[in-house]
Amino acid sequence: MKLNVERIVEQNQKWLDSHKAAYGFLAEKLEKNGTDVQIVLKKLEELQVAIPSWALGAGGTRFGRFSYHGEPASLKDKISDVGLLHALTQTAGAISLHIPWDIPEDAHEIQEFAASLGIGFDAVNSNTFQDQPKMKKSYRFGSLCNPDPSVRDLAIQHNLDVIDIGKKLGSKSLTTWLADGSNFPGQHNFQEALKNTENSLQLIYRSMPDDWKLFIEYKPYEPNFYSTVIQDWGTSLMLANACGNRAYTLVDLGHHLPNTNIEQIVATLMMKGKLGGFHFNDSKYGDDDLTVGSIKPYALFLIWNELIYGMEHNTDNPSLAWMIDASHNIKDPLEDLLQSLEAIQIAHAQALLVDQKVLRETQNQQDVVLCQEVLQDAYRTDVRPLLREARLRSNAAIEPIAAYRAFNVRNELVKERGSHSVASGL
Repeated sequence: MKLNVERIVEQNQKWLDSHKAAYGFLAEKLEKNGTDVQIVLKKLEELQVAIPSWALGAGGTRFGRFSYHGEPASLKDKISDVGLLHALTQTAGAISLHIPWDIPEDAHEIQEFAASLGIGFDAVNSNTFQDQPKMKKSYRFGSLCNPDPSVRDLAIQHNLDVIDIGKKLGSKSLTTWLADGSNFPGQHNFQEALKNTENSLQLIYRSMPDDWKLFIEYKPYEPNFYSTVIQDWGTSLMLANACGNRAYTLVDLGHHLPNTNIEQIVATLMMKGKLGGFHFNDSKYGDDDLTVGSIKPYALFLIWNELIYGMEHNTDNPSLAWMIDASHNIKDPLEDLLQSLEAIQIAHAQALLVDQKVLRETQNQQDVVLCQEVLQDAYRTDVRPLLREARLRSNAAIEPIAAYRAFNVRNELVKERGSHSVASGL
């Protein structure tokens, strides 16, 4: 299924009058307060968030997976679904592939197909957290950290194969997330496991093209519950520094213990020029992978505030790679992703409204009350008219979810793919 611009423009007529009234009121108010609304709109139009190929089917838990009708059963189907999201929002202009779940049979054909939908290829993601069919060795006791050099070699080679696939697709970065760790005290020698991981990552890094970046994720626990080799941002940063200047830490919002101050982590990494990418999701207890902004919207805003500051002041930090890493097993995956894209842009827009000059002055004056007021004034602003205006100017849907339902997208996908299609790799 493909949505053309004409259908979206026609659908927008339903909301055009009410949108113009709301946008006009907000824009006038913001301009009076000194905000350049056109700059804000331009930044909203420019932001592109990659969609991971694994998020387009129904998610699941360790205990079960409830399949959703009309799931994308092939890589082309997944790219088509990203094309639908991009047509509705003009914010989802890239897909991030998971290998080996989504290996293209013909990379050139897949690249051309994606380009026809306005979709590029973001970071490629390697999978050494589960054994694949016909593997001669097992990752049961770790991959890049494994005490068995033959298992480490297998995991390293997989990453090199992923890089080769990415090169054919036009990707420029590799993301590594390791499940390596231990469930019981004494199972691992901590120093040996970390050293093995560092050596393995260095070999992978040296094999990347000169214009590629390496993103290193971290996670405090799960699937191992006693120790994780790359358990926090400091360990990730240490490994990135050991690899070289094109290796960076990747922050996943769910990969933190409850109540961790993620905005401070973001600020520190950007100050050091080592924040490479960002995975958006939300959580209540752990790595819940819930819809972005559904649990902690204020925390998301505070993180965006640090991102906005860092992008302006930390010029040594590279342009950031944005991706959604959410998965929910009871929602239509495409509606879930539309909600996440909306939440990301809402927090982005709110952070753009923070008067950084006034905030800095109040910080220097040690006026704690006014510091909070500056932030909360921006956070409490209903910025949705700005998002709708940015989408309208990009020929996207003023109301993406309403348009999605008006076009009966899910029913059309079921007609095309059947009720029992299952997303590849899941």
